[in-house]
Amino acid sequence: MFGNLPLWPDSASTNAGNVDALYIFLLLVSGIMIAMIFSVLTVFAVKFRKRRGQRAQQIEGSHELEITWSIIPFCVMMVFYIWGAVIFFRERTPPQDATEVYTVAKQWMWKFEHKEGQREINELHVPVGRDVKLILTSQDVIHSFFVPAFRIKQDVVPGRYTTLWFRATKAGTYHLFCSQYCGTQHSGMVGWIQVMEPNDYEAWMSGGGSQPLAVAGQKLFSELGCVTCHRSDTQGRGPDLAGVFGKPVLLQDGRTVTADENYIRESILEPGAKIVQGFKPVMPTFQGLVNDEQLNALVDYVKSLAGPQSERPANSNPAAGGSPQL
Repeated sequence: MFGNLPLWPDSASTNAGNVDALYIFLLLVSGIMIAMIFSVLTVFAVKFRKRRGQRAQQIEGSHELEITWSIIPFCVMMVFYIWGAVIFFRERTPPQDATEVYTVAKQWMWKFEHKEGQREINELHVPVGRDVKLILTSQDVIHSFFVPAFRIKQDVVPGRYTTLWFRATKAGTYHLFCSQYCGTQHSGMVGWIQVMEPNDYEAWMSGGGSQPLAVAGQKLFSELGCVTCHRSDTQGRGPDLAGVFGKPVLLQDGRTVTADENYIRESILEPGAKIVQGFKPVMPTFQGLVNDEQLNALVDYVKSLAGPQSERPANSNPAAGGSPQL
């Protein structure tokens, strides 16, 4: 609708229309309120201007009027709040079957890794009409993933994962920016989102030649010696991790947490932070021993163990992550 207007970005995602509608509504209400306020001010300035021989008189207030001009703005603000909250929670709730892409921000570049193993720098290929979930983290400082055409923006924080999702509606090339000042070359931290037709995307994906991320995580899991503790029998010093992802985990202190991406990451880097009930805090930290790309692979391997056996990497031991706290 507004694609041909100057300074108005393309609308290329399912969420863009909702954001635009709320933004236009805010502008309209704000414009009407400004016009009304200045009109009343002008009328009052003329009607009650200073005149010779007249003195100001006290005007008694009206409870009905005061209640009216309190309730009406309150209702309008609640419309803003509820509408914005609906959009916010929708943006923060990725569909269960969304295609996942791990994203690592670094001064001053964007690194992407698909679950199928393809890696990209400053360019992300996605299919049109398919939900895409980004699992984001930073190697250094706070960055912010911003795609104007999709009307999405999410801070990328070091030491943890944040998530964002979208569904592109039009094939094309769209700008990617870092909208959080991150250093001297912040303005150069840009990239592109390449939205492709499904057939073109599948052809591009099949030409990668890389091993799936979960397979890389399985190999790293074995190399780090995690298999010695996380076993499928009852002899391991760490819990069996098959099917743990997405499920509640009971801790030694009586709390229950959900085994999501951040829980797995924390258990690898800070294994003493959350101790699973029935196990001792004997696992060493892997802080400094694995980088963010390797962490992504380990996390994806643990997640792959939550699915049916047929979906697991070949010859996988039903355990992962290298943490007795998982």
